[in-house]
Amino acid sequence: MASLEVLLGVVAAVVLLGVLAVRVSVRLGLPSLLLYLGIGILLGESVLGVQFDNARLTENLGIAALVFILIEGGLTTRWDAVRPSLGVGVALSTVAVAVSIAVAGTGLHYLLGLDWRQAFLWGAVLSSTDAAAVFSVLRGVGVSPRLAGALELESGMNDAPVVLAVILLASTDPITWTTPLLVVYELATGAVVGALLGFAGGWALRRAALPATGLYPLAAMAACVLAYTAGQLAHASGLLATYVAALVLGNAKLPHRAGVLSFAEGMGWLAQIGLFVLLGLYVSPARLLDAVIPALIAGAVLLLAARPLSVIAAATPFRVPWREQAFLSWSGLRGAVPIVLALIALTEGAPNGNRLVDVVFVLVVVLTLLQGSTLPWVARRLRVATPAEPMEIEVDAAPLDELGADLLTVRVPVGSRLRGVYLRELRLPAGATVSLVVRDAAAFTPDGDTRLRERDQLLVVTTAEARGPAEERIRAVDRRGRLARWYGQSGR
Repeated sequence: MASLEVLLGVVAAVVLLGVLAVRVSVRLGLPSLLLYLGIGILLGESVLGVQFDNARLTENLGIAALVFILIEGGLTTRWDAVRPSLGVGVALSTVAVAVSIAVAGTGLHYLLGLDWRQAFLWGAVLSSTDAAAVFSVLRGVGVSPRLAGALELESGMNDAPVVLAVILLASTDPITWTTPLLVVYELATGAVVGALLGFAGGWALRRAALPATGLYPLAAMAACVLAYTAGQLAHASGLLATYVAALVLGNAKLPHRAGVLSFAEGMGWLAQIGLFVLLGLYVSPARLLDAVIPALIAGAVLLLAARPLSVIAAATPFRVPWREQAFLSWSGLRGAVPIVLALIALTEGAPNGNRLVDVVFVLVVVLTLLQGSTLPWVARRLRVATPAEPMEIEVDAAPLDELGADLLTVRVPVGSRLRGVYLRELRLPAGATVSLVVRDAAAFTPDGDTRLRERDQLLVVTTAEARGPAEERIRAVDRRGRLARWYGQSGR
């Protein structure tokens, strides 16, 4: 055993490398999870010689990290933004999962020669999109709130049914007519437990007079972790309970809300770094070469058949346009979650468990390179990206908390009809105002005669009540310019 100071030094060095990897990944245009996996492989048996092959410990730590990633995703998701996408999000996390398992399992049965139960198990492992990948990549693409909301809800909720499917298929117990009822019970109970603890946590935090502001983020995170524990003890889905509790808490009127969200974001990053480094450390690079061909076959089945058909089945009843369905099909990002699911299958005694872990690891790397790096380009080609989409930025200013206000930043893209519009023509609702304009690396306070230019950045201060109408008005002017009022509030 290494001494305490050595262990702490290694952990600190890994975290610092992970933080720096974020900057490097932005410059290179690569998802940061690949660099985290690389750090783990560098520390592992093939390079620096750290031996780590405990599948059960890796699985448990992976689930713990996933809990914190889901907490961060739920706390930072705005309910009014995802509510219009609730039906599509739920369908993507349930109906699409079932269709994906069926299609992927059938393809893998015939192409890789797996028996039916093992093929469906592989399909289940591959059917889950990754919350960490979606939350970190999607929010920088600039798609419409409805599309982003559907993907965020899917990635936050689909882990729960997939985990249940993996456990059922990895065991030797027969699947009977009561199995679907059990799944429905676990999901419904998990959602109820999460909602109850979320509301209770919000109520308690609003009435608690804690002696330090730093205790509020800790209390909020603890309430969400408690939701996971309560869900598991109730023989329900603890992951779904975690996400629902965080979603409820994140949309409650929490004291020191900005601090809570900032702390949750930091914990989410720490969980991502630790999880991906751990998975890179666990994997054996010497075995990965044999997994390349099966991984490419599985990836082709997933990208060309399972994901598109599952999206069509889930989104068509909601009349989602074909362009958005195509984007949904391409943006089913895979990350650490499928690797954790493969470890669950391994520890549950599934046949060829190590082979599944290796195949999934290679597949995650390939799909991350392919999808993660091309997602902004695909969004532009399908014309579902909206560069002028207002984006929330996190601040620590206490007066915003006390006033119940939000701070938004709006970028005027090249070609936007916001160009040439005077601020008085923007006609933001009462409670919202443009407080600062950043132009050519210089900031100034605007007035009604300030005329917007391409690449301007606007800082908009708005009350919580005026935020929705303010965003809608900005989008309307972006679509129609000065004539927006003649087309109604939406500009259409």
